[in-house]
Amino acid sequence: MHQLIVAPFLSDCFVLRPGSAAGIRIKQHQYVELRDATTKGPIPEWLRKAARRRWRLDLGESPARDALLIRSSSPYGHGRASYEVNNGCNWACGHCVYGDKVHEGLAWEPRECLLHILRDAGIVWIELGGGECTIDSHFPETYALAYDLGMMVEILTNGSTLHRPAMLDLLTSRRPYRVTLSVYGATAQTFDGFTQRRGSFNNFMRGLTAAAEAGLPLSLSVIITRRNAHEAEAMRALAHRYASRVREYAHISPTFAGGAEPLAEQVPELLGKESPFTGCDAGHTSLNVNPFGLATVCKVSRDHPIPLLKEGVAGLARLGATADRALQRQDACTSCALQKKCTTCMPVVKMHRRAGSPLNRYCQHA
Repeated sequence: MHQLIVAPFLSDCFVLRPGSAAGIRIKQHQYVELRDATTKGPIPEWLRKAARRRWRLDLGESPARDALLIRSSSPYGHGRASYEVNNGCNWACGHCVYGDKVHEGLAWEPRECLLHILRDAGIVWIELGGGECTIDSHFPETYALAYDLGMMVEILTNGSTLHRPAMLDLLTSRRPYRVTLSVYGATAQTFDGFTQRRGSFNNFMRGLTAAAEAGLPLSLSVIITRRNAHEAEAMRALAHRYASRVREYAHISPTFAGGAEPLAEQVPELLGKESPFTGCDAGHTSLNVNPFGLATVCKVSRDHPIPLLKEGVAGLARLGATADRALQRQDACTSCALQKKCTTCMPVVKMHRRAGSPLNRYCQHA
């Protein structure tokens, strides 16, 4: 099994180590040298030294063909993807953007084909989520294949299955570069009330503890709503005990389908604290794939989906133009004097409008 991934992306090339967010930027001629070494030579000494400095990794006498996985360049320029493995979930959180959370997704053979298409599109960093991706019947094979194809894998999970031996074996033998969990409360009463599932706090803590003890790279998202705002400080403290990377989210959105139900979870006092939106790379260097293999600009902007299983990687050629149209200000936003200070991208604005959200949820004019 490979120890390092050598991957081109846009005008750069990188050496990456599974299980680590740190990488090494290299020149094009060094990429060619490493690619050639996998067919006819040892690992160059400069890479051995760089690996020791960056990761304290001793490559030993491993031949290049065994230690390195060389990714080919792609003309499509996509490097990151989020793949919604399955929108089903074993919890029922009121703030969830997936609405009904129907448990459905691709069978294994088309899913295997989809992952090869994403590899050929140039995807190096892939986020596996949902729903709760780890309860999907094909999650182990999906994760393993993404890893074996030379992708750096992140999983978004509620943590409820991380304590299981089979799951820990999978994630420690093929290490993700990040495991992201959400904190919904600091006590069982609040957490279980948030998820509407008795015992969810216990399962979350079992999974979080097991992942930490296994040395998995953890990231924790503190989600604050009206159900748990009274425990916000305790939630932050819990998160920082287990992870150095902690993010906080308090803006609640409608469902992707335009349902307004999650908006009832918003704490009004926590609105209006975001930075101005200055653009993003969605649709150009990143994309989203839903449980049925439909590629879109991002999780929010789902118009004009591209059926990857039908069109293959070539279908992604038109995704950039779709993204440019989606991000353009529309309707009343086109003449707004506050555009440069606006904190909300146009796809999110449209999502709020479909849901009939109060103006103060997404617009400064409120």
